[in-house]
Order: sequence, then C-alpha cells, then structure tokens
Amino acid sequence: MSDGTGERARLWQHPALPDVDLLRARYVRKTFLRHTHRGYVVAAIAEGVEVFAHGGGTHRAGPGELALINPDTPHTGRAGVPDGWRYSALYPEPGLVAEVAAETLGLRGTPGFRAPVLADPGAVRLVQRVHRAAERGEALAADTLMRVTLARLLRRNGGPAPEREAPTAGARQAARARAVLEERMVDPPTLEGLAAELGSRPFALLRAFRERYGMPPHSWLTNARVHRARALLDAGHSPATAALAVGFTDQPHLTRHFSRVFGVPPGAYQRGRARTYKTGGESPP
Repeated sequence: MSDGTGERARLWQHPALPDVDLLRARYVRKTFLRHTHRGYVVAAIAEGVEVFAHGGGTHRAGPGELALINPDTPHTGRAGVPDGWRYSALYPEPGLVAEVAAETLGLRGTPGFRAPVLADPGAVRLVQRVHRAAERGEALAADTLMRVTLARLLRRNGGPAPEREAPTAGARQAARARAVLEERMVDPPTLEGLAAELGSRPFALLRAFRERYGMPPHSWLTNARVHRARALLDAGHSPATAALAVGFTDQPHLTRHFSRVFGVPPGAYQRGRARTYKTGGESPP
C-alpha cells in the first residue's frame, strides 16, 4: 500500500506462520496513538528512527535496533527524524512465544521482554530474513527463522513476564468497568453513568482505570473496538459492516482508528489476509 506521500505498508500473514502477523512499512507522518496488541511486537528498524512511549517513558529505536513490546502493553509510535523510519515487524501470538521460551530456555509460564529497545543488528537481519522467506513462499525457512529469531531475542532480552500486583479495590473496580464496556461496546455509558453504575465517582474511576490499563476508558474502548472489528474482518465481514457492528459511526471512523493500531486501513488488511493484497506493483517497503 502506498498513499502518495512516500509511505508504504503491507500487513499480511503467511499460511506457514498462522500465529504471526508480518508488517513491512515506511512511515513519515504516521502517528500511532496509545494502543495495545494482544500479541508481542518485534519491530526491526532498518532506516530512520521510531519514537514511542512505553512504560511511563519515551524510547528511540534506530537502525540495527528492535522495539520490543509485550502483549497488552500500551504504547505509541511516531517518526523521530524528518524522513521517518523503515522497518520490518513481527507480531507473534503469546502461545508461540511461550512455546519457544519453554523449548529453548526451559521457561515456564508467560515470558516477557525486559527492555523495550534492544541493539542487535543480527536480530534485525533475522527479522528481515523471515519476511523474505515468507514472501518467496519458503514455508520451512520462514518457520525456522521465526523460531530462531524469537529464541535469540528471549535469550538476550527475555525472562518471566512481570507479575501483576495484588488487585486493589480500584483495580477491581477498573476491571468491572472494562467488563461493562466490553459488553456494551456499541452503546457504552458516559463516564458519569459508568461510575454511578459501579458505585464510584467519575474521577476516582478514571484514575483507577488509567492505573490498571494505561489509558482512560474512552481510549481503551476505541482500542477494543478496533480489535473486535479485526476479528469481524477475518470472518469475512466488510469494513462498513464491521464498523457499525463494533460501535463506530461509519467506515471512515473505523479506518482512521484501525490505521493507528495496525498501520494499514481495514480494506488493505483484509486483502492481505486473503493473500490477494498487492502493493500496487511496487516491491515491498
């Protein structure tokens, strides 16, 4: 996908890697608002600099470095230099990473990356090789290189995922609020209505929700709608149908937010998943 500004992106999945999304992109103006992914993010920077907020700080990843994000961890993304950044990214599902961690490190339970930026040009090249193998239809090579890449990153920057603190009253209330928003995604209550329903006050609930999920309820709801829309796209629904089904006012509303999470609009995403998506005759970014 090229948008006429020099930005290009392709998000797709190879049948040999059913638990991994692949993204190759060059972004200049693209801004990823605070969002989460249900799997891991392994973004290998080839050119330029990406700046992203993560864990209460701001981080920079440049050529030869990887941005590494654990599942359900809020983060942003934008260019750190005028020419933007070019990268290849893998989004492996938690089960695959846990399988690799158990087999190679003897690590049981949920693994996690310790630091959000890792300088490792060799791992960057491995991620690029995964993409090239997948694009050529080399299933054995793509699967092998994927597992070798994950094992290397876990050895150099992995360990048990941080344990969550014992839930406080505020955390339990935030979890109840999240459940209400999930159940009533299409027609959610206002913050005041949600707080009253849970026996709380608006600002107390807002603080508790931010502390528990790293973003306010309305941002969390938008992110959840995007992920549910993705599931509907995977099931064959059109972007317009998916938009209305999850509570967006129209397809452009979904497109705007979908692109801010997954890097491509929903139509391009759906074509990529169907393996009919092309980059307009261009080579991959």
